[in-house]
Amino acid sequence: MTTTIKITPFTNEPFTDFTREENKRAMEAALTKVKQELGKEYPLHIGNEKVFTEDKIVSINPGNVDEKIGFVSKATKELAEQAMQEALTRFEDWKRVSPLERAEYLFKAAHLMRERKHEFSAVLVYESGKNWAEADADTAEAIDFMEFYAREMIRLSETNIHRPLTKLDGEANEITYIPLGVGVVIPPWNFPLAICVGMTTAAIVSGNTVLLKPASTTPVIAHKFVALMEEVGLPSGVINFIPGSGAEVGDYLTTHPKTRFISFTGSKEVGLRINRLAAETANGQIWLKRVIAEMGGKDGIVVDETANLDDAAAAIVASAFGFQGQKCSAGSRAVIVESVYDKVVEKVVELTKRLQVGAPEENFSVGPVIDQNSFKKILEYIEIGKKEGQLLVGGTKAAGNGFYIEPAVFADVDPKARIMQEEIFGPVLALAKAADWKEGIEIYNDTEFGLTGSYFSQNEERIAYALENMHCGNLYINRKCTGALVGVHPFGGFNMSGTDSKAGGYDYLLLFTQAKLTSKKVR
Repeated sequence: MTTTIKITPFTNEPFTDFTREENKRAMEAALTKVKQELGKEYPLHIGNEKVFTEDKIVSINPGNVDEKIGFVSKATKELAEQAMQEALTRFEDWKRVSPLERAEYLFKAAHLMRERKHEFSAVLVYESGKNWAEADADTAEAIDFMEFYAREMIRLSETNIHRPLTKLDGEANEITYIPLGVGVVIPPWNFPLAICVGMTTAAIVSGNTVLLKPASTTPVIAHKFVALMEEVGLPSGVINFIPGSGAEVGDYLTTHPKTRFISFTGSKEVGLRINRLAAETANGQIWLKRVIAEMGGKDGIVVDETANLDDAAAAIVASAFGFQGQKCSAGSRAVIVESVYDKVVEKVVELTKRLQVGAPEENFSVGPVIDQNSFKKILEYIEIGKKEGQLLVGGTKAAGNGFYIEPAVFADVDPKARIMQEEIFGPVLALAKAADWKEGIEIYNDTEFGLTGSYFSQNEERIAYALENMHCGNLYINRKCTGALVGVHPFGGFNMSGTDSKAGGYDYLLLFTQAKLTSKKVR
């Protein structure tokens, strides 16, 4: 494979401005094209085989439940084992492929995805219920991950061989990073393209082979990515696509003696289960399995009395209700200093009332939640919230043939209340009052999670205190707590938010490798 794409410095993929008529028309054309392809069947990819199974995962449009996005073949334990053997065989060849050649597959895939950006985004609109901007950002991030990790692999391959070690006369010493082996990649449904692409390509560009088990609610967009990698010539068996049950296929592969690592993004409960299962040593296992996990959050924004209140209110609403609050970084709680509490609450309510709920393909600001289970769970939390605070706006089912909920804002919520402590993963915002800015930070820290946070203030001493004392993996000052960019905001959290693996950062690829020191006696 020859290098055909020039390696340039990394820059983030720009977001599309849909207020421009030509961009709007292009997106509408992509939506029309994708809509005509709905209802297709998709196979497993095991080595060079395309396997269609009788048992299917049915992907449903959450914004129109009568619409089927696709029918995706469902793996069994037996097929998962077949995929494992293919991945093991391919690993022996793939680990010897040069880092530059591995990186070029990512460059080529990023190039093609950029050319078809709106088509990928259109699938996200239909399958995950994202509006145009959220879908466009998801696709842009997928492109960013491929571009960034490709460059990182080249950089590591060029520098690790010559990494400076303490010199010792009579010896030539060097440290290199080699791939781990076969990994299981389990991405989430909320960023079903970006995070799926990021997790998978980080593993393969580092020289590993993977078993990709996408989320059951969004398997079609994952298949589109796998097909793209096949199109650019990625050898069969490097990525094996095996959608299936977490309890069956997920557990089987997590406990498999040949699994070297598990890369997971999802709920705290599932992440803890994976960590526990991976810690058990299976018969024939000769290593400790590595778990790379991002498990969610209960993120929040603290506002003191010196803050720009308009900016703070806008950030609170954007953080809470972007993609219906279905982000692990979503600011589902805000802690506001008492002296400006009423003003901020008033502004938050006013902005929330402006949000319009409707079909994602029509580009409403708020779309559906992902499925019936989430819909039911969120409405149950809203009922809990009515007992724990004052419902100021929203909190009801919204019109439409899908899982639509009016964004809910609860005021005067006790910091220990369930809607202040538990991850809801929906359009529900809890507001709490603090006596002063320090108590606001204490309330923010009072959670088992530690993913993202934001502090609004114009006092530099307080900002310095917040930077040191707000305990989270990604802390932002005077901006919203969502919207991490690859290479700009390496992403990962503390406590029950996971292993703080910092996706999109300069250390991330090292998690998929192991360091090898070689020492040679010289004269």
